Amino acid sequence: MELLVSLLIGLMVACGVYLLLRARTFPVVMGLIMLSYAVNLFLFAMGRLGAELPALVGLQGQTSDPVPQALVLTAIVIGFAMTAFAVTLALRANSELDSDHVDGVADGDETGGGGQ
Repeated sequence: MELLVSLLIGLMVACGVYLLLRARTFPVVMGLIMLSYAVNLFLFAMGRLGAELPALVGLQGQTSDPVPQALVLTAIVIGFAMTAFAVTLALRANSELDSDHVDGVADGDETGGGGQ
């Protein structure tokens, strides 16, 4: 189980970095979302993986750690706000520059001004 989760986290990080290195804004936003999911899964896995571990502290035996679960809930809210801001910023840049490239310059446009 731990090997599968660690491979999944590594694959998600690799896909997120690959998408972050694209020249268009939509893949960059998707890369940020993918990295956010990978970090959330990593934090959640830090609370001990196992279906038989109870989440309540007062029970007998070994329990799962509630701190990573609280961190993941907080990270989900922050990730949603970050995604909304990044999408709004990308839409604004697209409308003002008439280009969806992250540097504002289209492939054939050498002037650097976009739609100016």
